[in-house]
Amino acid sequence: YEIKECDWSSDVCSSDLSVKPNIGASELAEALNRVLPFTATDDNRPILQCVNFVAKEGKLTLVSADGFRLAKISLDYDDGEGQALIIRDDLKGIINALKRAKRARVGFEPGGESLDGMSLIIDTELIRYKWVSASGSYPDYEKLIPTDFNAFASFDTVEAIKAVNSLKALSDGKSYPIDLSVGDGKIVMANPDDKGQAELIADTDGEAIKVRIDGGYLAQALKACGGMVDFKLTSPSSPMLFGTDGYQLVVMPMLTAESQKPEVETETAEPETTDTER
Repeated sequence: YEIKECDWSSDVCSSDLSVKPNIGASELAEALNRVLPFTATDDNRPILQCVNFVAKEGKLTLVSADGFRLAKISLDYDDGEGQALIIRDDLKGIINALKRAKRARVGFEPGGESLDGMSLIIDTELIRYKWVSASGSYPDYEKLIPTDFNAFASFDTVEAIKAVNSLKALSDGKSYPIDLSVGDGKIVMANPDDKGQAELIADTDGEAIKVRIDGGYLAQALKACGGMVDFKLTSPSSPMLFGTDGYQLVVMPMLTAESQKPEVETETAEPETTDTER
């Protein structure tokens, strides 16, 4: 690319209009919106404070995780391979810039603290953005996404968010667990103390399963998915999967006396912790 008025001591440079796009600008902005909320906020887990950008096999995949949730979205990308870990806070400003951009180009180039380090480059018609990859290895996220399920449901997130907000109003504090029951053509959301419940029409299949989930996590998951969402369950103690149009979000359940009955051990959403016991 031709670069002008560029201060190479800075991570942001002025660009000309010769950017040859290899990805949709608004599409990339939406992908970032769907993964940034699920990065870790704990300073003791710096790798999980990053978004993992992986380009391979014709896809650009963005991954985030916080130990309780794991988000993954893949976009069409046929421009080589690369991988970079970019700190969440460094990416927040780029979303609005991408929404305003007409063209965007994503690339990777050598650079960083280690000999095999990489930098992520995003060019728009006005600005070049460059981030050096954080040092470290990201968890093997593919094996953390469940693939075998016993219950399935497809439902409207707009109505579901309304139901979650109604149940939140019944809670005493910031944390408000919700029991989700799937089966018989509906999803039932209920307050564990039997203070209220809501029923949603859903396309369901498989076994009838009830799982407990943090209400805040559920609200964030529904917002990130939007529209119609596919919801899949294996058991009350196993990771649940929300999915829509190339986007996957794994959420760990809250443990109850029923869900802790002996069963086959399952993977957590982040292998190096035992944070699932909330």
